[in-house]
Amino acid sequence: MNVLSAAGIVFAREIRPSLRNPLGLAFTMLEPLVFLLLFGPLLSGMPGVGEGAPWQWFVPGILVMLALFATTGAGYLLLIEMASGSLERMLVTPLNRTAMMIGRNLKEMVTLLAQAILIVVALLPFGFRLYPLGALTGLLILAAFGLGLGGLTFALAIAAKHHENLFYGVQQVVLFPLLLLSGVLMPMDAAPAWLSVLSQVNPVTYIVDAERALFAGELSSAAVLHGAIAAAATAVVGLALGTRAMRRASL
Repeated sequence: MNVLSAAGIVFAREIRPSLRNPLGLAFTMLEPLVFLLLFGPLLSGMPGVGEGAPWQWFVPGILVMLALFATTGAGYLLLIEMASGSLERMLVTPLNRTAMMIGRNLKEMVTLLAQAILIVVALLPFGFRLYPLGALTGLLILAAFGLGLGGLTFALAIAAKHHENLFYGVQQVVLFPLLLLSGVLMPMDAAPAWLSVLSQVNPVTYIVDAERALFAGELSSAAVLHGAIAAAATAVVGLALGTRAMRRASL
């Protein structure tokens, strides 16, 4: 059995519970929707957000936030399976371990893209303007970024085996600075110099800028190129570390 076939089997196993419980998918969207409904209107007229409805600026950032939280949660599910012994039963099967990680990651990607599409469609009646080609490119960049993040969280979960507090500690310490310094919630234009420097070395900043350019229909923007490079680099590093961790995972 080749890697793609094995990954397909793992993907089918992972996605089946979500298909049987679509309400669970909708429930995970509550957090980004709360941010959109309660925080979005506060941005109207704020410098750096642009003219018109704030959704055009805010929604792409929220999609990146969704990718951050959704894909880093993949490591949590792996921790649960390790604690229950379910992962050990998977590891003794002939399935390729790289395929296990790819299949699991694909499930997170499909879920993420479904949620992103639902959010965009839900905001269309409220003035959000859709540029189909830009949005499609934005979702592809988001998928590559999420794929890498998923691999990194798998590596973290395996390294923190049976130590959930360590996993959560590292996740929270890394996740929130990456989120807040990326300008998802507030424009970083007026930030103090030291915050601006930290924002510029944050790879998530480039993903957010690329998403905003693409969802505004600016396909040839330099921000798109920078965001694509950041997403590709995250995918390469995340998949390499995640694959290495899965191959070394012990029973």
